[in-house]
Amino acid sequence: MHADPLPRTARIPGSKSITNRALLLAAAADGTSTLRAPLVSEDTLAFRKALTDLGATVRAASDESRWTVTGLGGAPRGGGPVWCADAGTAARFLPPFTAAGRGTYRFDGSAQLRARPLRPLVDALDRLGARVRADGGGLPLEITATGLDGGELDLDSSLSSQYLSGLLMAAPLLRTPLTLRPEGLVSRPYVDMTLALMRRFGAGVDAYADRVTIRPGGYRPHALDIEPDASTASYFLAAAAACGRAVSVPGLGTGSLQGDLRFVDVLAKAGARVSVTAEGTTVAGTGRLRGGFDVDMGDISDTFMTFAAIAPLADAPVTIHGIAHARLKESDRVAAVTANLRACGVRVDEGPDRITVHPGTPAPARIACRRDHRIAMSFSVLSLASGVPLVLDDPACVGKTFPGFHAELGRLFPDLLPGGPGGPGAPGGPGVLGAPGVRTSVEEGE
Repeated sequence: MHADPLPRTARIPGSKSITNRALLLAAAADGTSTLRAPLVSEDTLAFRKALTDLGATVRAASDESRWTVTGLGGAPRGGGPVWCADAGTAARFLPPFTAAGRGTYRFDGSAQLRARPLRPLVDALDRLGARVRADGGGLPLEITATGLDGGELDLDSSLSSQYLSGLLMAAPLLRTPLTLRPEGLVSRPYVDMTLALMRRFGAGVDAYADRVTIRPGGYRPHALDIEPDASTASYFLAAAAACGRAVSVPGLGTGSLQGDLRFVDVLAKAGARVSVTAEGTTVAGTGRLRGGFDVDMGDISDTFMTFAAIAPLADAPVTIHGIAHARLKESDRVAAVTANLRACGVRVDEGPDRITVHPGTPAPARIACRRDHRIAMSFSVLSLASGVPLVLDDPACVGKTFPGFHAELGRLFPDLLPGGPGGPGAPGGPGVLGAPGVRTSVEEGE
């Protein structure tokens, strides 16, 4: 393996986290907002459809490169069903938005989304005076809204930061100021992103170390360029580090709103050369991965799987901790990574909030994606970097955040495909669907 003299440029779609937050803020604004380079994926389209069902207007350019959103000038009115599909952000962000309005709203989603917890959010809305019915503490739930007053609220944020973000974004639509004190907050960078975007749309925000106070006043329309998705970029940057190549992501640099860009610090710890400038980020592999360290990835837990998947290729064990809340995502991600690495013959020690991955040569295996896009993407990188064929049982699940993932991985690393460019592992090659170097079968996930 060797470092490329010139980095290859990855085509990373827009941030899902920024796209869905900006959609909601634009839908609440009094006027018309423009979102440039939004992510077009299953999650964002489900979120967009839910907002149009609530009365906002979203017009997309013919190539989907620009969405024009005409807002409601406040919270929704009228009520009705809201389908969240698989989108966790829809289930966590939209109930507070509707609770600030008027009408009866019935939320539901896929079986996978129904299994994800909502109890801290339901309890918070109940304490603010909303009428919420949620049998079992999750979806389906019903909200009967007559508007909300603010006040002061302690919020259990140990399971997900999205409960806090949802309440924060609804707060400017309340009748009086709202002060939120998060308890056990995980993934704080996502809350910082929420607050930064709220300010751009004109919200009055006073943030302190232990609490946030939001003043009433609604939102103003705004034109926003959406930066590339840092979580999605992690797969291509990790592939560069593990394969001894160089990859650049333009537009994802020092001004990023996304905490997951800190993933490159983990790659640097593992020996990769990293450059982050105002223009973008570049990672260059050196031909070997260093291990022998512990790393807390709690604040960037959407990328822990990326690093765990390439960790067997390091020269010493790696321990990743602070990731207990990752068990409550699209799947139990700690258990999923552990089981799949063990299926590859890799030794893994698992704890409630940590895993230790030992060096090893992966063996061909069947990867259980559990309908989780991040599991499929992470193990695609392991297959590419190790040269070992892996079978993804649900390659299409990457459509949740990046429908073009498999093709882009093949475009960036065509010479690492089995048989070279156009070989059996290439996109469009014989008998293969999906990731380069990864054999896939189209079967339903868990």
